[in-house]
Amino acid sequence: MTAQRTNVAGCTLAWSLIDLTPPWLPAPETIVMHHGVGADRDIFAGWLPALIHTHRILRFDMRGHGASDRPDARVAIDMDRLTGDLFAVMDAAGVEQAHLLGESIGGTIVLNAALRAPERVRTLTISNGAHLGASIQSVAGWRQMIADQGMEGWSAYMMRARFHPGAISGDMARWFEAQQATACPETVLRMLDALVGADLVDRLPTLRPPLLLLHPDGSPFIPVPAMAAFRDLVPGARLHVIGHAKHGLPFSHATICARLMTEFLLNPLSAVDRTGLGH
Repeated sequence: MTAQRTNVAGCTLAWSLIDLTPPWLPAPETIVMHHGVGADRDIFAGWLPALIHTHRILRFDMRGHGASDRPDARVAIDMDRLTGDLFAVMDAAGVEQAHLLGESIGGTIVLNAALRAPERVRTLTISNGAHLGASIQSVAGWRQMIADQGMEGWSAYMMRARFHPGAISGDMARWFEAQQATACPETVLRMLDALVGADLVDRLPTLRPPLLLLHPDGSPFIPVPAMAAFRDLVPGARLHVIGHAKHGLPFSHATICARLMTEFLLNPLSAVDRTGLGH
């Protein structure tokens, strides 16, 4: 599918809107999928079979990733800028209100979006994403690693952080590692600074859209207790901890994640919480 392009401060973002919903759905709702650092919009490809016939799907590449431009270094990157990028893509696609799905920093961004403009968010699904940057671990050496080993070395390190051996096929692993290495290194580091500095704790009790948290049992960056604390701050939030998974959860466990999101969208106000959920 040919990407559309939208201008934002300091760069142009690539996005695509898929609508394969049947004609007897007069007003299908939209899911916006927001990837994390080092990824691109195609990491959600495995979610599409479960969602594409009931919802329109809007995906985009963050600044400095995928088909989007490397941003102007003079333009600051912070949570509000990244949240503005999300809303700019929604506006360009003509989407006033949507279900937001975000992974890693994308999860923090969609959470900030829901706190900033709750009227634009029907539900919120966050996969391996943090509400408090200070809770994120094992990222202090990224700048030196990229300086010494380049993006290829950083990408190889991230593959070990994202996936257990054998968790994905060889073709999937080669694709992910190759596309991850193409991310703009300075943008990756500036986004990391924005993420580590994020603190949404005090605002969480006011979150209005229903919240689903999907989290791996083995992320080296965000421990499970941090996600339990996140859940406890949001009335009615659901947490599913998925077994034998690392920080690449939405890619390695796309089928189960999409199923859990589908169940959530059917009944977002139901109080269900599971921990220790296997694949």
